[in-house]
Amino acid sequence: MSASSSGWPVVLLHGWPVTETHWQGLLPLLRNSGFAPVPVTLPGLGRPAGSARSFRKSDLADCLGDDLSERGLTRFSLVGHDWGGTVAFLLAAAMPQTVNAIVIEEEILPGIDIDIPAPGAEHYPSWHGPFNRALGLAEQLVPGREEAYYGTFLRQSAGPTGLDPDTVRSYIDAYTTDVALEAGLGYYRSRADDIADVQRLGENPIHTPVLAIGGRYAMGSAVADGLRTLSTDVTGLVLERSGHYPAEQEPEPTAQAIIEFLQRHRHAVGRHGPADGSVGGWC
Repeated sequence: MSASSSGWPVVLLHGWPVTETHWQGLLPLLRNSGFAPVPVTLPGLGRPAGSARSFRKSDLADCLGDDLSERGLTRFSLVGHDWGGTVAFLLAAAMPQTVNAIVIEEEILPGIDIDIPAPGAEHYPSWHGPFNRALGLAEQLVPGREEAYYGTFLRQSAGPTGLDPDTVRSYIDAYTTDVALEAGLGYYRSRADDIADVQRLGENPIHTPVLAIGGRYAMGSAVADGLRTLSTDVTGLVLERSGHYPAEQEPEPTAQAIIEFLQRHRHAVGRHGPADGSVGGWC
């Protein structure tokens, strides 16, 4: 990250199987609204996993928190999509004096037992979780068939509106390595530990304000309903034309909602330390 004190830091964590391209419509609008976005690639999600040895989401949150602290970020907001949402929420729970607000886009945290409402239930895939957790299966079937594996998930989870075909191609290309496959599977195979960590949060809900964003053709209102078991302050929003990727499929209303939410909770302080730029290779 380059040194900057020009805006309130907003750390953005994308999920699987996408890259920082997920935020391309949001970044300039955040900057224009006085924020300093910090896009983060979690280990193995379209980039090498670096030194990461655990894909347990609490471990990833701890590593990220240490890295951001070392870089001088002492107060910031979080925006997390998919697995990035779970890591963001766990980080906020662990650092309540550091994180002032959280946006969770299209994520139901592990262990939260809630049904996806219609029409999302008819569109959002249910096959990928069990497939990814089945030891040895994806390792045998995916190499050489990445178009079918990642492409099918991306197209199904996007719902009727779909994603830009060039963007889908870039996502598939970014994940077409043995390292990316191993890391991606690791995110799903830490499920038992992730559930235990989330259940502990449910015993002591956080008070940090949360904006929960769902796509009508994916998780929808289940995002907010699930988070209300873990937080005392949740605002829900469903994007009517979106699937699993509201920031890409309905960028303007999604950005407007995120910016208005963050502006309501932004704290007026002085220098925040280095903020703007992209983080990768940590942990």
